[in-house]
Amino acid sequence: MHISDSVGKSGFFFEGFDKMTHMGFFFVLSVLLFSGKIKYQHHYAIQKLTIFKILFINAIIGGGIELLQWKVFTYRSAEWWDFACDMLGASMAVFSYVLLHKLNFNENEN
Repeated sequence: MHISDSVGKSGFFFEGFDKMTHMGFFFVLSVLLFSGKIKYQHHYAIQKLTIFKILFINAIIGGGIELLQWKVFTYRSAEWWDFACDMLGASMAVFSYVLLHKLNFNENEN
């Protein structure tokens, strides 16, 4: 049973709750990956390779989950929109990282 099947059965779930959850989880995953990278390198520098790696990790995890739902856990449904929301959540985290980097950089200049 897919979570969107229970939309009308519970007052808590609403149309699109599943997609919003995908975005939220992958946003948090990406933020945690960025945080770990910043702590590991001991400075707050924007690096295109880091952004690519984090998006790639998210694509592998999100795609892997959907592939497992399609082939292994056949009682679950695999959806392209779930994968798209995974990547949207990761992209939102990249945007936040870049925005905070610019704010941090501007604060350090003054």
